[in-house]
Amino acid sequence: MPSPTDLELGGERSDVYRFVERNGPVAPAEVAEAISVDPERFQHHVSILKRDDLIEATEDGKLTVALHGGETAEHYEAGVSYEIRPSRPSDLSGVVGTIRDVTSEAPYIIAAGVAEQLAYEDTLVRWGPNRCRVVFVATVDDDVVGWVHVAMSEVDELASTAELTLGVMETYRRHGIGSHLLHRGVEWAASRGCRKVYDSLPATNERAIDFLKAAGWTAEAVRTDHYEIRGELVDEVMLARQLD
Repeated sequence: MPSPTDLELGGERSDVYRFVERNGPVAPAEVAEAISVDPERFQHHVSILKRDDLIEATEDGKLTVALHGGETAEHYEAGVSYEIRPSRPSDLSGVVGTIRDVTSEAPYIIAAGVAEQLAYEDTLVRWGPNRCRVVFVATVDDDVVGWVHVAMSEVDELASTAELTLGVMETYRRHGIGSHLLHRGVEWAASRGCRKVYDSLPATNERAIDFLKAAGWTAEAVRTDHYEIRGELVDEVMLARQLD
């Protein structure tokens, strides 16, 4: 199956893909009208995008980005029922809010930047020629309580590595949610051919660092005094996991 980085999407076809990426699931007629393309060419572009596994049709005929992120998994642990699943466009505010909640409690600079990027771009998924990212969520009663964000680099020399951020709201920790999210994110990165996933954290976020180390991640590098947090200089710890 070709990945978006293997393809050159140009002109109208790129416009079709970008509109679906930002607005999907969306009715085909709405896409065609928005980008002002005649019906015959539009159908051709949609057919090629489907052929190349970049977009797909939902059960009600709408177009959406093909994530290949797996199905919803249901879990029950320590009295809490929750789901782990690929994110949906409607999860955007919940994901951004959850990241902001987690990063306000403990310093997590990279994740805080992810929240602002998602809010600015107004889309959770970025699945195109220059960059690829997905977000999986943990939900309780369909409310987002945790996330894992995985992004592959747009730089060819770094195409086999992925950056991961993850967090769970304090109320829902100690129910296995973080472990399931981490597994889902790592599994997805491996399915895209990545050989390594990494995450960078302030040294003061000991809980998050210990969590990753317990899951088999190792500290590969420390950048001394990399952050200034609340007026104090703090080291950055880069953790990584090699993928088989």
